[in-house]
Amino acid sequence: MNIILLSGGSGTRLWPISNGTRSKQFIKIFKTDSGDYESMVQRMYRMIKKVSPNANIVIATSESQVASIHNQLGNDVNISLEPCRKDTFPAIALATAYLHDVMGIDENEKVVVCPVDPLVDETYFYSLTKVFELAGNCNLALMGIKPTYPSEKYGYILEKNGTVFFKEKPDKETAEKYISEGALWNGGVFGYRISYLLGLIESLCGASNYEDLLKSYPTLKKISFDYAIAENERNIKIEKYAGRWKDLGTWNTFSEAMSEQFTGNVVLGENCENTHVINELSIPIIVLGLKDSVVAASPDGILVSKKEASSHLKEYAPDSRPMFEQRVWGQYKVLDYQGKEDGEKSLTKELIILPGKNISYQRHSKRKEFWTFVKGNGYLVIDGVIKKVGSGDFVCIDKGQLHSIRAIDELHIIEVQIGSELAEEDIERFDWNWNDEK
Repeated sequence: MNIILLSGGSGTRLWPISNGTRSKQFIKIFKTDSGDYESMVQRMYRMIKKVSPNANIVIATSESQVASIHNQLGNDVNISLEPCRKDTFPAIALATAYLHDVMGIDENEKVVVCPVDPLVDETYFYSLTKVFELAGNCNLALMGIKPTYPSEKYGYILEKNGTVFFKEKPDKETAEKYISEGALWNGGVFGYRISYLLGLIESLCGASNYEDLLKSYPTLKKISFDYAIAENERNIKIEKYAGRWKDLGTWNTFSEAMSEQFTGNVVLGENCENTHVINELSIPIIVLGLKDSVVAASPDGILVSKKEASSHLKEYAPDSRPMFEQRVWGQYKVLDYQGKEDGEKSLTKELIILPGKNISYQRHSKRKEFWTFVKGNGYLVIDGVIKKVGSGDFVCIDKGQLHSIRAIDELHIIEVQIGSELAEEDIERFDWNWNDEK
C-alpha cells in the first residue's frame, strides 16, 4: 500500500501542551502494552505497518514539524516538505509527485491519503486498505464515516442516484436532515491512481514533476482537495466506516482519548468528576473539587478550563516563542529567561540528548554558553578537541568557539546562555566527523 499522511496544525487549540512546533499529533497520550506512551503520529505509523508491513509511507508536512517527526519516527521516514503552508490540495499534489519522482513509485500504482490525527480503532486501518483497493475501480475513492450525532464541525458526503455530493459544515438542523438522508461524515480520506492526480496537477498547477511543483509551490492557489478535485469528480466510490472516529481538535475531545485521567506530578482529589490533568512541569499540581474540567501545565503556560469552554482557547492562546521543542537529537525545555538593563540576557534550558544523537557543530558570536552535565555520558568537542564528559562535569563555551556534544546514553544538560542575542540566528553551523571520537 502507498499512503500519504497529512500532518498539519498550528498547535494553538491545545495550548499549552501544543505549540507552533509540537502539534497535537506529537503529544504522547496513548499507553502501549509495554507501559510507555505514544503519540498519534506514532500510533498511526505503527498501525499502518501492522496491516500493511511493506507500505510506502510519506508524510506531508511543514518545516516546523520535521524535527518532531524524526524524533518520534526516526530518520528513515519519507517527508514531503511544503515550502510554505497551503491547503490540502497543494500538499497532496506535492506528496503524490514525491511518491512518483523521488520514491520511484509507478504512476499506475494506487495511493491513499489520510490525516495523521483522528482518534480511531483498529478497524479504521483495515478500511484504509479497502479504500486503496477501491481506488483501482474508479477515479476517486472516499472513506465516509458513519455519523454518531448531527455535528456542525464536519463536512458531509451524500450519495443520490449514483452521484456523490459534498456538503460543507452545516448548522445542526441541516446536519440532522443530511443524516436522515443517509449522509456520511467526510473523514478526509481519498484514494486514487497516481497517474490520475499527476494529470490534474499538470492542468491545474502547470507543473509536470516534483521539482517544478516545488519551485512554483509559493504561487499555487490555497485550496482544499475537496474543492479542487473531489467536488468536480463524478467517477467516485465510497467505502463506509462505522468504527470509532473522532477529531481531537479541542481539549474537550482530546481528553477523551487520554489513557489515564492524569499524567505527570498530579494529585487528583476523589471529588473531581470528568476532570483530566496533564502536567509537564516538575512542580506538583493538586486538583480538588473540579468537574468537567481540564488542567494542563507546560513550560509554555498553565490552562484551567471547563471542557465545554475550551473550544474558544484559540482566541486567547499567546503567540510567543515555544518554551518546549522536540529536535532531531532530542528535546529542550526553557527553565528561565532574564533580561538586564544593559542589554545582556540570560536563558536557562534543560537539554535531553538521545543515545547516539548529537547537536550540530556550531559557534555563536553574541553569547557564551555554560553547560552542566547532570545525567548520562557523552563526547564533547570544542575547537576540534574531543573529551568524554558525564554527570557532574561543567564546561564554559566562549563566543566564537566551535562546539558540539554527542550522547553515549541519554544525556541531560543544564545550559545557561548569556549574551546580547540568544536567538537561533546566532548559530553558525559546520561539518564534523564523529567517527573520530575517542
